[in-house]
Amino acid sequence: MGPPQSRTLSKEIVDAGEALARGEPILVYDAPEREGETDLIFLSERATPELIHLARRDAGGLICTAISEELRLRLDLPFFSDLLANAQSRYPLLASLAEAPRYDRRSAFGITVNHRANYTGVSDNERALTIRTIGEIAANARDRSAEELRDEFREAFVSPGHVPLLYASPGLLRERKGHTELAVSLLRMTALSESATVCEMLGDSGGARSPIAARRYADDHGWIFLEGNTITEAWQQWSA
Repeated sequence: MGPPQSRTLSKEIVDAGEALARGEPILVYDAPEREGETDLIFLSERATPELIHLARRDAGGLICTAISEELRLRLDLPFFSDLLANAQSRYPLLASLAEAPRYDRRSAFGITVNHRANYTGVSDNERALTIRTIGEIAANARDRSAEELRDEFREAFVSPGHVPLLYASPGLLRERKGHTELAVSLLRMTALSESATVCEMLGDSGGARSPIAARRYADDHGWIFLEGNTITEAWQQWSA
C-alpha cells in the first residue's frame, strides 16, 4: 500500500531533498510580497568550508543557521527580541530598538554562536565547523533527552559568535512564510534533519538578486531553484 495522498510529494520537492542530502545547495525565492529575496540553502550537517566560501562569494548576504521550534524549545534558547525586552529596564534605549521587521510581525533571529574550538569564528573553516556541529546536534536530537541536548550544546558553543541562529515558527508555514520556515518545512517533508543554513543572494547593485538572475545562476550550476509557493503548497498537502 502506498503512502496516503497527503504525504505524497512532488518530484520538485523530492529532488530538492535529495540534493540537500547530497550536500548540494538549492535556491529558494520567497515571494514578491514578502522579502522578495532568493536564499542559497544547504543542509547544516553537510556544511563545508567550500559551501561557506560559496555563500559569501556568490550570495553575499548574512549566513544564518535555522532550526525548528521543537529543537529550540528542547535547547531552551531565547529569541534575540526577548533578550532585548528583558534588558530594557537596565538599558532603556533597547525599548525603541526592539521592533519587528517591516515585512513580518516578528524576527526569527536568536542568539549567535561560535564553536569552542574556533579562534575568531569568522573564517570559512571555523564557520563551517560551527554550522556543521549545529546540524549534527539537530540530526541526532531525536535520540537525546532535552538535558543531554543542552549539555551537548553547552559543551560545543560559546555566545556571542559569528553564526546567527534563526528559529522557525511553531506552525511553520501555517504561521510564517519566511526562508526559515520554508527551509525547515522542506527538510521535514523530505525526512532530513531540522537545521538548514541560509544566505540571501545579492545582486551587483547591492540589492536583492532578481528571481530571473537567481534562477539563471541555479541553472548555470545545475542546482535546484524553487519558488516559495511550491514549498508552501506541498507543505499544505503533506501536513493536511
